[in-house]
Amino acid sequence: MFRRFTTPLLFAAALLAGLAHAQGAAPAQIEGAWARASVTGQKASGAFMRITAGEPLQLLRAETPAAGHAEVHEMAMDGHVMKMRALPRLDLPAGKTVELQPGGYHIMLMDLKAPLAKDTQLPLTLVFQDAQGKERRMELQLPVKTMAPGSAGAMPMPKH
Repeated sequence: MFRRFTTPLLFAAALLAGLAHAQGAAPAQIEGAWARASVTGQKASGAFMRITAGEPLQLLRAETPAAGHAEVHEMAMDGHVMKMRALPRLDLPAGKTVELQPGGYHIMLMDLKAPLAKDTQLPLTLVFQDAQGKERRMELQLPVKTMAPGSAGAMPMPKH
């Protein structure tokens, strides 16, 4: 009699554990994340990272209490002029790493409420959209640095 009840209960528990794990799974893998330190009076900075999505996603936006607003941006050459523009979304193909780095795609943090101090942490939420249109959020804590971790030199932050 014990075996008759044990097997269905174990199966149900395993099924529920699998569903809970799938719902709580991170939408993407984040590596090398950091935010650039700022100084008093500086109203903008940037956040950078490598994002690898396990399924096709779009990065819609970023949110942080440290800034009035945050946008996904792209820097690109237009002839001989470097231009920056906000993107409504950034495509993240499944299995392909997309770099957010100085001089390319990045998260622009604008209207900073206080300077981003070196060796502190910046709370940042990334908001993704999956192929079914469902929004998925990912909470991060980014180290604030003056240059990319492991880099030999700092690249200056562009003026807006």
